[in-house]
Amino acid sequence: MSCSGSLIDVADPLILDTSVLINLHACKYGERILASIPNDVVVSEIVAGELEHETSRQNGEHRFLHDLVTGGIVTLATMTDAEYEIFHELTSTSPSLDDGEAASIAIAAARFFLPVIDEGRGRNRASTVMKTRNPAWSLDILRHPTAIAVLGDQPVIEALYLALRDGRMRIPLERVEGVIALIGMERSRDCTCLPGYRERFFHEHSGAAAIDSADSAKLPNLR
Repeated sequence: MSCSGSLIDVADPLILDTSVLINLHACKYGERILASIPNDVVVSEIVAGELEHETSRQNGEHRFLHDLVTGGIVTLATMTDAEYEIFHELTSTSPSLDDGEAASIAIAAARFFLPVIDEGRGRNRASTVMKTRNPAWSLDILRHPTAIAVLGDQPVIEALYLALRDGRMRIPLERVEGVIALIGMERSRDCTCLPGYRERFFHEHSGAAAIDSADSAKLPNLR
């Protein structure tokens, strides 16, 4: 039930999917976290294009990526012809991926980068294409030991909470208990994206309501 990151021994460049950038923007510490980790960080131009729409401009996601690029923290990557072939395969065969996921996987496969993807379909296709390795999660970046050492425990825990609450970050089921232990049960109730959220918190509330109802039934009638 650990919540430690899995990137401590990974020196390969990381290529980030769109949802990962959204999580890092939502956590408020994304620029400092990415600047602290030792890996080169890459974003495909197609992913950058997915943050060009009006909503991302209004909420700051577009500016967040722009600042990462101009600050030298993130490098934009253009696909080669060979990478476009992989991209086309991923977007045209079932189960098809969206353009950002497909571009990230295509570049990762061709250049031996490690893709960071949270959505299940993209993760499954990435594992199939890359065969010998699985993609990382946003959570792995947020729990990178170097980020924790540079920023400190509490800022990184706050970043984790905000990524879950505001970015609706997806995490693997087997790490839920570790995440809850870090951010606390009260704040976990704010994070409706947690796997098993309804079962965990609705049952908790239902149980409390049942206890209250049973206790009230034992009270004398004061009318």
